[in-house]
Amino acid sequence: MNKTELIEHIASQADISKAASGRALQAVLDAVKKTLKKGDSVTLVGFGTFSASKRAARTGRNPRTGAPLKIKAAKVPRFKPGKGLKDSLN
Repeated sequence: MNKTELIEHIASQADISKAASGRALQAVLDAVKKTLKKGDSVTLVGFGTFSASKRAARTGRNPRTGAPLKIKAAKVPRFKPGKGLKDSLN
């Protein structure tokens, strides 16, 4: 499912227009990004938790030449599924 299909699904389930559905989805995504950027986490009970974690700097290898290279430290997003989401898949 891509973003357009998700917007259509939300619109049909919530009985709202696709435009309103798109704005609502974008507002949720923006809120998650903004919260993660601040270093906080977003918990949706029954669905999961979005969080940001730090990845340390490390040495990698260029796959083409085999030469070592330095990979900078970075913040990366993480998602931990909740019990409700895990249970719905099984």
